[in-house]
Amino acid sequence: MKNINSLYNFALRNKEETLKTNLKVLVASCLMAAGVQAYAQSSVTLYGIVDNGLMYVHNSGGHSTQLAMTQGGEQPSRWGLKTSEDIGGGLSVITKLENGFDPNTGKLGQGGLMFGRQAYVGLTNDKWGTVTFGRQYEPLTFIVQPIQGDYYLGGVFTSPGDIDNADSSIRVNNAVMWISPTWGGFNLGAEYSFGGIAGSVASGQTYSGAASYTFGPVTAAAGYLHIDNGNASLTTRGTTSAGSLFNSSVNSAYKSARSINIARAGAAWTVGPVVLGGYYSFSEYSPDSASSFKVSQKYQVGSVYAVWNVTPAFQTEIGYTYMKSHGDSSASQNQVGIAADYLLSKRTDVYAFGGYAHASGTNGSGPAQAVIGSWDIDSGASTQGLVMVGIRHKF
Repeated sequence: MKNINSLYNFALRNKEETLKTNLKVLVASCLMAAGVQAYAQSSVTLYGIVDNGLMYVHNSGGHSTQLAMTQGGEQPSRWGLKTSEDIGGGLSVITKLENGFDPNTGKLGQGGLMFGRQAYVGLTNDKWGTVTFGRQYEPLTFIVQPIQGDYYLGGVFTSPGDIDNADSSIRVNNAVMWISPTWGGFNLGAEYSFGGIAGSVASGQTYSGAASYTFGPVTAAAGYLHIDNGNASLTTRGTTSAGSLFNSSVNSAYKSARSINIARAGAAWTVGPVVLGGYYSFSEYSPDSASSFKVSQKYQVGSVYAVWNVTPAFQTEIGYTYMKSHGDSSASQNQVGIAADYLLSKRTDVYAFGGYAHASGTNGSGPAQAVIGSWDIDSGASTQGLVMVGIRHKF
């Protein structure tokens, strides 16, 4: 009987141990499955662009010739991290940290900021769109710029000195932005940035809105941007949530402006392998009693272009841009540009472009200087020529 009882107890203990082991395996399997599911719903992406080339400029800073290695012929060099996490109900959390740098010197871009290009966190949903919080572009970059000439092959197809932010020179700090999905051909966007100045909500604030509509081969878009340049009685002039548009002699005489208002509109038409388009902008730099000028300075810009996708790997572009200013001073500029790009692979391309500009009148500080597009190189003369060849790699 003792032997029978011993065998019975042994079998019972063995059964209990087996059950415990099976339970542990089951729990571990569930945890692993949950971990795999969580991993599948999240992603982290490292990406970047290295763009470098050789540039020749005729008339640069009062000198007749400049030859230099220059980055960012097509796109400024950068690297960044993007993350996305699905939190259920069709909603995802997204983040982006993007750094700009110069591959020729290793220096950080955007005034030495670690993530000066973009740094934000937000929520996105296929039905209602995307809301982001942090340092970012303004809505015209995403909605209006894609129909402009500079969207394709670079900064020789935009306004001199980027006075209307058509080539997205600025980023906006402390900003909340919403971009819609496509609703029946419409895309909408809006942004507000807090100035953060004690005693005045408006001081330093930035706000903007944009809309586009696509019908068949035609897309039309328009937007408005307001930049408050700081209440001089509460802070120093130039204290603003927006980056600086004062990058060249075209508008440097108006750094003390109380505010900047920009309206931009354009359209593009795709005809087979050809895209025809253009944009018009009106920009006003308004003074107050703390400004060094007394009459609003206004700029009007008109730009037209044609892009020909010769083959899937070869693209060319030609364009013309005219600027006229009036108010505190008067200046005008005529500018032409031409460019070509060839894909060596899906991630690497080579390119060449050139531009020529002629300016006349005065810019608020003296005789107007020619400045080709968003290259922001003061010529020190009434004419300027620029040629660049380069290579771009994306990863």
